Amino acid sequence: MRQPFGQVKVTVVQGKRLVIRDFKSSDPYVVLKLGTQMAKTKVINSCLNPVWNEEHSLFLTEPVGVLSLEVFDKDRFKADDKMGKAYLNLQPIISAARLRHLVHVSSGETPLRKIIPDSENCLARESSIICINGEVVQNVWLRLCEVESGEIELKIKIVDTPSR
Repeated sequence: MRQPFGQVKVTVVQGKRLVIRDFKSSDPYVVLKLGTQMAKTKVINSCLNPVWNEEHSLFLTEPVGVLSLEVFDKDRFKADDKMGKAYLNLQPIISAARLRHLVHVSSGETPLRKIIPDSENCLARESSIICINGEVVQNVWLRLCEVESGEIELKIKIVDTPSR
C-alpha cells in the first residue's frame, strides 16, 4: 500500500444552477473520491443552489491523483439520479505547497500559481493557489460534466506536506 505523505482538506462550499431531477427541484449531495478514499456530504432537500460548507479530509499518496466528485439527487424509492460530475488535478496545488517550503513563505498572503480553465480540467473560471499564513489554499469553481448545467465550489487546503 502507498504511504500517505499529507492530507488534503476539501470543503464542499456550494452548488449553483444544479439540474432538476425530481418534479420541480432536486435533493443534492456530493460524493468526493481520491484514489480508494470516498467522502459524502449531507443531502440538501429541494434545492438547486445548495450550501453545504462541509470539510472532508483525505490522505495524499504518490503518485498524486485526481480529486473527482459526483453530484446525486437523493431518491427515496429508487436509485439516486446523477446530477453531473467533475474532477480536479491536485498536482498543481501539491507543487505549489512544495514550492512554499522551498521559498519559506509563512506569513501574509502570497499568490503561488494561477490555473486557467482549459480542455484538461473542469474549471468554470480562473483559480489561484495562494499561501495564507503558511497554508496553501485553492478556491475553485468546477463545471459539472455530462449534464445541462451546474457548478460546484470547493476550497482545497494542503496539510502536512513535506518538501520533497
